[in-house]
Amino acid sequence: MDERIKLFDEKMTKTYNNLLSEFATVRAGRANPNVLNKIKVDYYGTPTPLQQVGNITVPEPRILQIQPWEASMVKKIEKAIQTSDLGINPSNDGRIIRLVFPELTEERRKDLVKDIRKKGEAGKVAVRNIRRDANDYLKKLGKTPDVSEDEVKDLEDKIQKMTDKYIKEIDKAVEEKSKEILTV
Repeated sequence: MDERIKLFDEKMTKTYNNLLSEFATVRAGRANPNVLNKIKVDYYGTPTPLQQVGNITVPEPRILQIQPWEASMVKKIEKAIQTSDLGINPSNDGRIIRLVFPELTEERRKDLVKDIRKKGEAGKVAVRNIRRDANDYLKKLGKTPDVSEDEVKDLEDKIQKMTDKYIKEIDKAVEEKSKEILTV
């Protein structure tokens, strides 16, 4: 790949990966440890990702189990989950915290799909903004004497193909996540 447009490909890749990680935090009726990715726990005064203070397992399809490495962390983990936007009340037996995911209603599933589509649309807008920045860069590059018009056209074509590829990937990811959410 041409060094002059490599930066824009990296930006589009980051945008796509960011979208996928956002999709991973959307729960689809099944317990998925990724829904806890954004939760931070106060660990001796330092906000620490939940995955670093305990072991997370899925003993049943709709239950997440968190076993803190230190018993003193149970209350702090519970508080972090309650103050998050997860919308699930944790229960504990003094050593282990359990999160029981309720079955999603049809209406809630449709709302989640709308949300997924919105996020997908925002991802596509971000990719198109990167394309615009790339094209602006190429226009400036075309005004320099050491770059020919043909070279600029060629690079613009590559940027467009790159944009099309990522938009197609985003559409595919939106479709897969929507299908996963709507599957009962």
